[in-house]
Amino acid sequence: MARWEGNTRERLERAALELFRDQGYDRTTVAQIAKHAGLTERSFYRWFTDKREVLFAGDELQACLEAGIDEVPAGTGALATLMAAFTAVPDVLRPPELLIELRAVIAANPPLRERSLIKEAMLAEVTTAALCRRGYDEQTARLATALGMAILASATRRWVLGERADFPALLADSAADLLAVAADLPGEPK
Repeated sequence: MARWEGNTRERLERAALELFRDQGYDRTTVAQIAKHAGLTERSFYRWFTDKREVLFAGDELQACLEAGIDEVPAGTGALATLMAAFTAVPDVLRPPELLIELRAVIAANPPLRERSLIKEAMLAEVTTAALCRRGYDEQTARLATALGMAILASATRRWVLGERADFPALLADSAADLLAVAADLPGEPK
C-alpha cells in the first residue's frame, strides 16, 4: 500500500466520491474506498468515523468563519461582520469542479442529504455563537446568521458555477438579490 504518498485525506475523499458516483453510496464499503485510494481500512478510520463523514470531514470552514468573525473590527453590525468573514470562504473550499461532483452525489443519496443538513445546522449554530460572543443578542445573531447563510449559499453557488467575479463581489450581488426579494414584503398599511 502506498501510505507514504501523503494527501491521505484528499485521496480518501476523492476515492469515496468516485465510488459513490460510479456504484452508489449504499453499494460502497469502507474497504472499497480504502483500496481505491491505495490505503488500508485502518488508515481510513484514522481520518473518518464512517463512510458518510468522508465527504463532510474537516472543520476548515468553521475555523475560517470563526477566525473571520473575530477579526472584524468591533462596532461592525452583525450581518456586516458575517459578510466580511465570508470573503475568505473560497480559501477553504474544495475546487469548484469537485464541489459540483460532491453536490450531485449528495443529492442522489438520502443519508448524505441528511448529513449535509446536519452539518449546515451545526455551522449556523457555531456562527450564531461567534456573533453572541461579540456581544450581539441571540435574536440578532440568529437572524443575521440565517440571512448570512442564505447569502453565502447563493454566492458559493455562483462561484462554483463559474461566475467570474471575485468572491466579495459575488457576496455583494447575492446580498443585493436578497434585498430585492425582501423589498416585495408588504409594508405597514398607509
